[in-house]
Amino acid sequence: MVSDVIIIGAGISGAAIARELSRYKLKVLLLEKEAEPAFGVSKSNSGIIHAGTQNPPSSLKGWLCVEGNRLICTQIASDLGLDFVQCGQLIVVFDLADLPELEKIKKEGEELGVKGLEIVDRAWLDKNEPNLGPEVKAALYVPSAGIISPYRFVYALVENAVKNGVRLLTSRRVTAIRRKETNGFEVVAGGEVFRARFIVNAAGLFADEISALAGAPTFKIVPRKGEEYLLDKKREHIANHIIFPLPSKTSKGVLIIKTSDGNPMIGPTAHDTLDKTDLSTTDEGLAEVLAGARRMIPSISAGDIIAYFSGLRPVAGKDFIIRHEAAAPGLVNVAGIQSPGLTSAPAIAVMVADILKAHGLKLDLKEEFHRLRPRPVHLFQVSPEETRQLIAKNPAYGDIVCRCELVSAAEIRDAIKHGARTLDGVKFRTRAQSGRCHGGFCTTRIMKIMREELGFPVTAITKRGPGSELIKDERQ
Repeated sequence: MVSDVIIIGAGISGAAIARELSRYKLKVLLLEKEAEPAFGVSKSNSGIIHAGTQNPPSSLKGWLCVEGNRLICTQIASDLGLDFVQCGQLIVVFDLADLPELEKIKKEGEELGVKGLEIVDRAWLDKNEPNLGPEVKAALYVPSAGIISPYRFVYALVENAVKNGVRLLTSRRVTAIRRKETNGFEVVAGGEVFRARFIVNAAGLFADEISALAGAPTFKIVPRKGEEYLLDKKREHIANHIIFPLPSKTSKGVLIIKTSDGNPMIGPTAHDTLDKTDLSTTDEGLAEVLAGARRMIPSISAGDIIAYFSGLRPVAGKDFIIRHEAAAPGLVNVAGIQSPGLTSAPAIAVMVADILKAHGLKLDLKEEFHRLRPRPVHLFQVSPEETRQLIAKNPAYGDIVCRCELVSAAEIRDAIKHGARTLDGVKFRTRAQSGRCHGGFCTTRIMKIMREELGFPVTAITKRGPGSELIKDERQ
């Protein structure tokens, strides 16, 4: 198979780049080593659409974040039917002596073009964020920040890219890259050989390894582990904004995060590790997060937590690495995409297209680009009247499979038709299995629907790909 561009990695960066390149008359192949997109770094993203503050005005990530925020707010969220909510954020201080630091963040944000920044006092906070504890003295209000489902963002980008001609292949781990004597590369993935003139390396935690395979060992990824904790949906209104403490040199701190699905989150920690597979949570991490969150909102307790998880951020220095590698002509690295990578992704995609064009890739726009994607139905987001109308058209919307998150059989089947092949794929698209019972009620029913839709036995159904099967066939 010969492509113009091979993109390695179907997380948020690779997905956004695939959609951007799908505007042009190109053959684009998107390779993902996991069973589905968004199963790597993106699955642990907090879903914050940052405004651009807390990034130096001289940084690449600062400018890309502001432009990514603009693209999401004005175009991409509506085009792709995404559940984006522009709720705003607060950066709080516990000592009025820290107000000069807030002023500095405000000034740097304004230099980047962030609009509407305002220092607010305790009276404003009492009116607009009444659950804040007494230690909070003031805050920087950032109205352009928002929240989105990180998984559904990735899926929407990939679905739209595929609709516009991109080919997606999953379970294709790249094991070798060979430079051709003439222009181009051979990429060995999943036992198959793929050829292309250009490679875009968006491999997240493994971007340094992919770059080295291609002949450009120019950076090293250091995983930074962040533990986060999901709260019960009954605490949905504990905060009206995303709440940050004053950031440190290495982290934005422990946050209180509104989510587009209703469940607040608290976290993350930020500790470097050498293990790219370490997704454990710890007692120490829980204590650190609870202490940080309760300093801002004291009513948060361990009993509110329904899920513990951690993610690894691919750190490769202080800024993003987005560049063509002279040591391996045709290779564009998109690496070190940690926070605010989710927000920056649409702007990163435009930047990558420009880099490819500058190095000889012809970008001719298609006569027809399908930019719109219908908004998927999620019962937990619609009114009772809309739900009644949906059930009248399709009774399967009245067949509730997941009681905790109010997910119907119709939504499960729709997720499968749009690419879900694993239980986690269904979960990330619909929220089924995400409630307090963690799928104790709905998992067997979901597996039955998957068997009916996909036509394979329940013994072949996995949580997140080969090796995570739930049912063993004892006859084999």
